[in-house]
Amino acid sequence: MKDFANYLAKYATLITKTGVNVQPGDVIQLDISVNQAPLARLITKKAYKLGAKQVILRWLDDEILRAQVEHMALDDLKTVPDYKLTEMAELVDQRMTRISVVSQDPGVFAGVDPERIDAYQQYDRKLFFGLRQVAAANKISWTVVAAAEAPWAEKVFPHLAKAQQVDALWDAIFKATKVYEADPIKAWEVHEKTLQEKAARLNKEQFKALHYTAPGTDLTIGLPENHVWDSARSINEKGFEFMANMPTEEVFTAPDCRVADGVVSSTKPLAYGGQVITGIKLTFKAGAITEVKAKTGEEVLKKLIAMDEGSRHLGEVALVPDPSPISQSGITFFSTLYDENASNHLAIGNAYAFNLAGGVEMTEEELIARGLNRSKNHVDFMIGSDQMAIDGIRADGSHVPIFRNGDWAS
Repeated sequence: MKDFANYLAKYATLITKTGVNVQPGDVIQLDISVNQAPLARLITKKAYKLGAKQVILRWLDDEILRAQVEHMALDDLKTVPDYKLTEMAELVDQRMTRISVVSQDPGVFAGVDPERIDAYQQYDRKLFFGLRQVAAANKISWTVVAAAEAPWAEKVFPHLAKAQQVDALWDAIFKATKVYEADPIKAWEVHEKTLQEKAARLNKEQFKALHYTAPGTDLTIGLPENHVWDSARSINEKGFEFMANMPTEEVFTAPDCRVADGVVSSTKPLAYGGQVITGIKLTFKAGAITEVKAKTGEEVLKKLIAMDEGSRHLGEVALVPDPSPISQSGITFFSTLYDENASNHLAIGNAYAFNLAGGVEMTEEELIARGLNRSKNHVDFMIGSDQMAIDGIRADGSHVPIFRNGDWAS
């Protein structure tokens, strides 16, 4: 790719400034593939220039991970050593900043026994539970971004020659994150302002519920009293802004996990647990998932939903117009980070405390009492299309169009 080094440097600047907004004294954990060492070096150098106290690298490797999941004893696979739990607890206590760069092969665990995948997922949830809780309350700055690697690029662009696939994926990533703009940081400020305006209009309405209709979908989801619609721009407990996901096209809130009735069907593949799950169809009654179907990966999906009680309920509803740039690109990324920004989506599992007024100061018991789901999981799946309609239902029972034909009604 022409000028790749220049664009990669711009990307690293965007990640450290807009993504996590590095402040003097920050301790940063960077999760990134060993194959992304050039980007890791750029992020690390830029973070230190911005005053970071320490950048801690957590290197990831798909081949090693698959070998562990295939061959370790099941009990060892799902057991987190005490020293790792202690280290993570100390970093959480320090309110570390986290940068997660995703580039995993969507099919890294293809053909692996679902019981082994489930054991690894249990390990992951135990290790990162405390971190995910503080992140869900916006007590820390965090961001999730992507980087192009050959196995992922091959899945996204199978029609291209192998020599072109990685460049094509980097090109799509740079377009979606506005790296090609003359001033990406300013471009993000303008974009985020538009999303905040949409969220403000929804917050003013305070709908009691949402009703989704589309081919294969007829679902009503309750919303808790004093729910808060937000976008990826967040503010940590120290008052500093950060961007949790790049790219982002969504406005989202927490549902009342006790109120969901009907059926919903996915419209894009879900890359989860190193496998690709397609054709998801979930049936809800009184807030809980009562029936699970999928064309592929059904067993993995069922294990996800059986992980804990909260995994049978919803933790997020997110609105993304079908005309969004990622949707209109026509690319299926097989990555939740990207595909969720091409489509309305829901999340199974944990709700974000900041999606309820005063929620970040509430105890777990108080959040539950107000209808916010608590779980070790938070897994988004995509349900939107250009055929979807969504109505907001007011307290008096009247309906207000929010989406028609997959786009904002007004």
